[in-house]
Amino acid sequence: MNSRLQLVYLILLFTLIFSCVENTSGKKEVNKFEFVSSSKADTLKFTSGIRSIFQDSKGNYWFGSLKEGVAVYNGQSFFYLTNSDGLIDNQILSIQEDKEGVIWFNTQKGVSSYDGKTIKNHTITKSDISKNSWSSTVKNISENKWAKTENDLWFGAGVKEGVYRYDGEQINYFAFPSHKTLNPHDNLFAVTCLSKGKDNLIWIGTYACVFGYNGSDFTIINDETLGLDRKVEPLHIRSLLEDSKGRLWIGNNGIGVLLKEGKSIINFSEENNLIHPTSGRKGDKSLPGTLEHVFIIAEDSQGNIWFGDRDAGIWKYDGETMVNYTMKDGLTSDFALSIFEDKNEKLWFGMANGSVYHFNGKEFQMQF
Repeated sequence: MNSRLQLVYLILLFTLIFSCVENTSGKKEVNKFEFVSSSKADTLKFTSGIRSIFQDSKGNYWFGSLKEGVAVYNGQSFFYLTNSDGLIDNQILSIQEDKEGVIWFNTQKGVSSYDGKTIKNHTITKSDISKNSWSSTVKNISENKWAKTENDLWFGAGVKEGVYRYDGEQINYFAFPSHKTLNPHDNLFAVTCLSKGKDNLIWIGTYACVFGYNGSDFTIINDETLGLDRKVEPLHIRSLLEDSKGRLWIGNNGIGVLLKEGKSIINFSEENNLIHPTSGRKGDKSLPGTLEHVFIIAEDSQGNIWFGDRDAGIWKYDGETMVNYTMKDGLTSDFALSIFEDKNEKLWFGMANGSVYHFNGKEFQMQF
């Protein structure tokens, strides 16, 4: 076999291995989807943070934890799924539902799905390929396959510099386009958050950069494009939201919230005097009354923007006024990891200590 034929053979081999990265060898059938009543119907067993909240098409509520898997609640009782049942990991970053009613979990180690009976894990298999050739092979194969439709489900790819996309039939891995590595000693381009926007746009947040993809072109937002001095006020992106007005909110762990309106980007926290003068603008603990470490951003049906700050509680912005809710207002934690509005316009807040709250328009009420 001459060298040219060998090259063609290798390309075909790698394409077969990586063009579809769905791996169903991790299938595990769990007990029939039945809710097991606990001694107290409204008791959630989680003690680690509530990382994600979701309501499915049947009205069930799903709560993804930081360390303990996922729980689903039908209004009376809970049903739990963990890695012991077949989930690829117990840290549930986000929860989605496809058009067939299958529930999808984005975990720290990959993607799992659950159809009410069987758990399937969807991941890339490295096989016997070395780490270096693995990285370059995935990048070279996937870089030209970026595509997008309105019904896609998007997932972060753990520590890999890219995303998974489920198109209704299979999952593919897409490596990020060429980008500048500002600090090669940090894993800066792992996905931390995603947000769907208008005009067929998907926003993908990584620690050091935001990628915007509309199906053909990329927008890149980083320290350099923003004119930030990385040594003084580095991006450390933990949350994203494109709101109903088309504004992009970028939550950081250190420099607060950036707000992009059209071509203009401002530091929203700074503009509203919510960064303390003594702040180190990095990972140091914030003082009360600040908005510096923002791990979740959401919009409710009334157009209010909600922020969950690591140290300073929950903030609500109605377009004019900022209101802060903390443990002084009855919360058992000042750190909201997840915010979700259900089909009845009920706002749910998942806290870092495992508690779940509902906001009734005036005050927070503990649900679990």
